[in-house]
Amino acid sequence: MSADSVSSSDALHDVRVLDFTTVMAGPFATRMMADLGAEVVKIESLEGDQVRARPPMRDGRSAYFGHLNAGKRSLACNLKSPEIKELIYGLISRFDVVVENFRPGVMARFGLDYTTLSALNPRLIYCSISGYGQEGPKAHFPAYAPVIHAASGFDMVNLHYQDGADRPATSGIFVADVLGGTHAFGAIQAALYQREKTGKGQYIDVSMLEAMLGMLVFETQEAQFPGGARRPLYTPLRTSDGFIMVAPTSPRNFEQLSEATENPEWINDLRFLTNADRNANWAVLLQLTEQWTSQRSAQEAEEILSAHGVPCARYREMAEVLKDPQLEARGALTRIDDGAGGFNVPNPPFHMSSSRVQARDYVAGLGEDGARLLQRELGVTADVIEKLKQAGDLV
Repeated sequence: MSADSVSSSDALHDVRVLDFTTVMAGPFATRMMADLGAEVVKIESLEGDQVRARPPMRDGRSAYFGHLNAGKRSLACNLKSPEIKELIYGLISRFDVVVENFRPGVMARFGLDYTTLSALNPRLIYCSISGYGQEGPKAHFPAYAPVIHAASGFDMVNLHYQDGADRPATSGIFVADVLGGTHAFGAIQAALYQREKTGKGQYIDVSMLEAMLGMLVFETQEAQFPGGARRPLYTPLRTSDGFIMVAPTSPRNFEQLSEATENPEWINDLRFLTNADRNANWAVLLQLTEQWTSQRSAQEAEEILSAHGVPCARYREMAEVLKDPQLEARGALTRIDDGAGGFNVPNPPFHMSSSRVQARDYVAGLGEDGARLLQRELGVTADVIEKLKQAGDLV
């Protein structure tokens, strides 16, 4: 499959995106657009998105990069070049969306800010993703996802939930990037819908800090109204060969847990009579449950509890998750090939009854589509393309 493999069954089949994003938050948003059939052209530096060099690497190709950029074309160029800038200006009238995640002010220095580009295309939807947003005292602070995790309160919230821990947890999972990218994706769809009614584009300013804050629903309110009882915490329960998560949150779940663990006396235990009682004695309930789970394998405990309707899941390694029959039944993964071999990537986590929602099997090499795109869209001749390459302005 190529980047051209779209049809009218794709929800975004006629949407065209110039993607100036790098690393994760922006590429996550634009890959979701490509998954829905948008034509996404990734505008890269001459060196390329730095993720192209990040492991896992196979024959010089990064599966990490492929995961984030499947279905996109690549145009690698020098954005400081006046000639390249003029070509970008020529493309703007032909595209619907621009997405960028540079630090605020960088695109303006390139002459590629919203004010400049919207003058060329009033229907343009322009989305900026940054750590703190485009305005405010921290707008120009450098910020990657781990920095935003710390700044948003997310890491300290988690620390308060870890009894006995004396420092925030180490993490390599970039929640702020994925969350910021997801919000950008949704905001762009809303802007496209509004444009259908007004005929006008608009500017979208996504703050990863605010995305993280929005995720901390209970914690935002507790910080304003402190002093209440500690909320129930969901802790891993030990099994004979690992751990399992058990979450008997509703009254019916509690009854099912009592039945599954063969502890019918819990139903009349004064510690567990009501929701308030169970919340007050939540740790005790989990300790008693762990006495049962610790005598069984994680698989056995999961099967018994699930059969009784108790919400639970054993803790799994990623290699096992990727083989989950549930994911297979849902078609949750698509196999793509970046030229160094095939690998699986997740599709968006939703299905649409009349639209294809799937990663596209195309991962562009650096600048692979640039010359062809400029020739097709703007009529740039082969001689001009060669001069740009010789000048070091185009890959």
